[in-house]
Amino acid sequence: MSISPPTEQEAQGNVGLSRDRLGRRVWKNPVLLAVTGFGAGLIPYAPGTAGTLVAIPIYLFIAPLSPAIYAGVVILLFALGVAMCRQAERQFAIYDHPAVVWDEIVGYLVTMFLVPVHWVWVVVGFGLFRLFDIWKPFPIRALEHRVRGGLGTMLDDVVAGLYAWLVLQGSLLLTMQLS
Repeated sequence: MSISPPTEQEAQGNVGLSRDRLGRRVWKNPVLLAVTGFGAGLIPYAPGTAGTLVAIPIYLFIAPLSPAIYAGVVILLFALGVAMCRQAERQFAIYDHPAVVWDEIVGYLVTMFLVPVHWVWVVVGFGLFRLFDIWKPFPIRALEHRVRGGLGTMLDDVVAGLYAWLVLQGSLLLTMQLS
């Protein structure tokens, strides 16, 4: 079954696909299904938060891996994300469509690197990542505006994940010092 190209209106500006057309495309294309967090990014409110929630079971699955393998998996998911986000940009006719949440998934996995598997740290990591992803302190906002394509879509969330990781690691060290 072929997927129709974006309408002329959708292809101009940042209009993007209508929600109905977007949903039909996602369920027919495995790359778009993955890049939308297996459909989580299609929810109308807070799709980035929904995408980050999708990252939690992925984290729980890869957390037992050695640090080197965990890092390798995250790097691989980042590289796949650059390519998939580039394809989504073409398919959705808009740069960094809100339904694209693969970047949130990878950003959360960056946040959780070397973090003990415990519900408290999962929740704190979730909150910190969402805070930095929404707040976008320097240079995140600048990256978001200057770097385009799949790399631009992925990069700002990875940097947000690094900020969240630094705060989370500091919290872990402080907790260990106090106990």
